[in-house]
Amino acid sequence: MKVLMLVQSPVAGDSRVLREAAALTAEGHSVHIVGRDVPDGFDPGDGITAESVSRSRGMRPPGTPRGVALASSSGLKAAVRRAGRWLLLPEHRERTERRWRDDAARLLAGRPAHDVVHAHDYNTLALGADLARQWSARLVYDSHELWFDRGLPGRPTPLARRRGRRTETRLAGQAQVVLTVSEGIAARLRSRGLRDVRVLRNTFPLAEHEPPDLPDAPAGFAYAGRIGPGRDLEAVVGAAARLPSLRTVVAGPADPGYRLDTTGVEVLPPMSLADVDRLYQEVGVAVVTLTDTCENHRLALPNKLFHAVRAGVPVVAANLPELHAVVLRYGLGRLYQPGDASSLATAVEAVAADYTGHVQAVRKSRSELSWEHDSRVLVGAYADLEAA
Repeated sequence: MKVLMLVQSPVAGDSRVLREAAALTAEGHSVHIVGRDVPDGFDPGDGITAESVSRSRGMRPPGTPRGVALASSSGLKAAVRRAGRWLLLPEHRERTERRWRDDAARLLAGRPAHDVVHAHDYNTLALGADLARQWSARLVYDSHELWFDRGLPGRPTPLARRRGRRTETRLAGQAQVVLTVSEGIAARLRSRGLRDVRVLRNTFPLAEHEPPDLPDAPAGFAYAGRIGPGRDLEAVVGAAARLPSLRTVVAGPADPGYRLDTTGVEVLPPMSLADVDRLYQEVGVAVVTLTDTCENHRLALPNKLFHAVRAGVPVVAANLPELHAVVLRYGLGRLYQPGDASSLATAVEAVAADYTGHVQAVRKSRSELSWEHDSRVLVGAYADLEAA
């Protein structure tokens, strides 16, 4: 089948989208991705094509490059700028997402029909439903997050969230299959009346990724991912001060305007997935941090957890319901209380105290917590669509 994937994230950095596309082409489907920020010369893989629709650069002051955190500023002018940003962010997000949808619709106007429209996240769902109707195509909704229960910067918008949930349910009800990342989010979507909801976790492929033997004790702990609010990085910095004999590493792209005191922490730029593997193996423990500030976090299973499993290293993860269930079921490491640096430091020490045992448990879980295992859900969903 000819599959059109819609995604508003930068395609080259969205491992879930690329893994799904590769799994489908391996089954004989062709996949075209319309996303954003596709680099010149980017090769998404055999049988996959990709093109960009641009999106505005956000509310960064002029001259601020992407992925660079602004230095802390003070004074009346800075306070007014932060207050204005807080007030206007919800409308700005909606405008930029709507502009992407409008531009993508114009890009696709007059194109040959696809058999399946695969809408990644709510901000592509309306366009996906429109295209599926125009083309008499099947619609797949891929909910990477519990969209209207995310913790977002900016002023609260409770009425817009309620309206958004109703719209999401109406549009997703037109999908033949709904995919999501955890059983907790799937249960929420089913409770809204969505019929065929399947869990496709953010696991990673194991092929050619056999982890090396690790030492008997870790050298430190590392966070790899977006550096910004909601990631509980303040607890990571606080734990670093309590564990001076261990390396503490934070690696990833920084949100503009996010301020974090990184005293005692090594801050590294964004890395490839393979480099993150090596970082985790070098320090020995991966931290999977989230704040307990929204329902989406409580029901999340971040790809950082499964990336650590692929690398073969234990984790220290936030004690939130979905993470709690998986970490304890497989013995992948220890849990800490979000927002509590002392709890995070204690959990790192507990992993170090039985490091060999935790490493063995992670290695034992790898085949089940892998993309080779979970991609069967996606392949099966598409087989059902083809047979229908």
